This record gives sequence, structure tokens and C-alpha cells, in this order.
Amino acid sequence: MSLEFFIDNWYLFVALIVVLGMLVLDPIRQQASGLRKVSPLEMPQVTRNDSVILDVSEPADFNKGHIPNAVNMTLKTMQAGLGKLDKQKKKTVIVVCQAGNKAHSAARLLLKSGFENVYVLSGGMMAWRKENLPVVKS
Repeated sequence: MSLEFFIDNWYLFVALIVVLGMLVLDPIRQQASGLRKVSPLEMPQVTRNDSVILDVSEPADFNKGHIPNAVNMTLKTMQAGLGKLDKQKKKTVIVVCQAGNKAHSAARLLLKSGFENVYVLSGGMMAWRKENLPVVKS
């Protein structure tokens, strides 16, 4: 009976294998790319006086609330004007967005451009707010 179930539902088992493969390979891929994550509560251990918090959210989202001392530069603006960030290449850069998706793209772009110490805030501003950490509105 179990073999019959497997044969009748083979596509479900293939989907399961694909999903499990993605769950296992994604962290490996991120680690190989040099992309590092930091949780909101781990940020004090990573940040120093010369750290830069780069928020790649859209300006409207940034103005609704952002991490104190964060600099706003959208992903589109960043792609066009990476030269403006050249002075920050040796500093620790923590990339933030609302949920974490844009931040991954921005962090990969920074790493390809020669930035050495790049982190992504896990969960973005949603995770930051969930921990009741300070938020500044513009």
C-alpha cells in the first residue's frame, strides 16, 4: 500500500525534495557569497563608532521610521551612485530594508564592489520594531 501511495503521489515527493533542497542550499549559498546576517539584538556586537547603517527602503518607508543614524539610499540610487560610498569600504556596513529582501540585493552589490565587512539585518525593520528597539521618524 505504501508503494502505491508513493507512485500515485510522486509529484508531492518531488516537490518535497525540491523544497528541502532549497532550504539546505540557501544558507550555504549565502555563506559562500560572503553575505552575513545579524539579528536586531546582535547589532550592538557588530556595530562600532565607524559603522554605517544603510537603509535601502524607499524614502516614504524610511520617513515612517528608521534606525537612528541610518542613511537612506534606495537600491536604484545605490546602483547608480556607488562612488558616493567609496569612503565607507573599510567600515562595517549593515544593510537594512523593510523586510530584508532588498537588503540582500544591496549587500551583494556592495560585496561585489569591494566592501569588506557587510551585514544584512535579518527581518529588516519589521524585526527591529518587533524587538521594540528605537525608531526615528523623519
